[in-house]
Amino acid sequence: MKGLELIERNLKYQAHRVKVYEDTLVKPSGEKVYYDFVENRNGSGVLLVDEDEKLIFVKQYRNSLNREDIEIPAGCAETSDYSDFNDKVADDKREVFENPENPFYRCAIREAEEETGLIPAKLSFVNYIIAAVGLFSERTAVYIGTDLKPGKLNRDSDEYIEIVRLSPEEALEYIRYGKIVDSKTIIAIMAYMLQR
Repeated sequence: MKGLELIERNLKYQAHRVKVYEDTLVKPSGEKVYYDFVENRNGSGVLLVDEDEKLIFVKQYRNSLNREDIEIPAGCAETSDYSDFNDKVADDKREVFENPENPFYRCAIREAEEETGLIPAKLSFVNYIIAAVGLFSERTAVYIGTDLKPGKLNRDSDEYIEIVRLSPEEALEYIRYGKIVDSKTIIAIMAYMLQR
């Protein structure tokens, strides 16, 4: 079945981290339709689980909510890794995402250490998410990290982070009552609960 075909993508706005495009698509009938497309950097997030089965989160201010949010440690790819991300996403086999040379894997390890001071010796790939598949390009790989070792905090100058430790049951209650609303965090918690 033939559907829409992208024929043109025009940059309309560029901000600090995102680019906004207008896509021109053509229907099988030949009629043109227009969609918005937002390009952002890919990245990774990791749910850290300690030896007492406490789930480790970061609490930080998010301007999109105008309040603090509780999330798994996460971040964007380094510029040097970015070109690899789109190639790596096309091959979604678990072993590819769990290879220490994969840029998603490297990003998850880096963000865990930078934001929490902990390094997971073992990373288990859950899936990658697209927050709004009809609009955004950004892909975020979600991992569960265990066998935690001490590392070194190295937060960005604009990151004011508080560490939050919750039992799995407490994390579910936080989701239920809207204290955790971040999609990658909810997915990581639910995946962990399924594999327990």
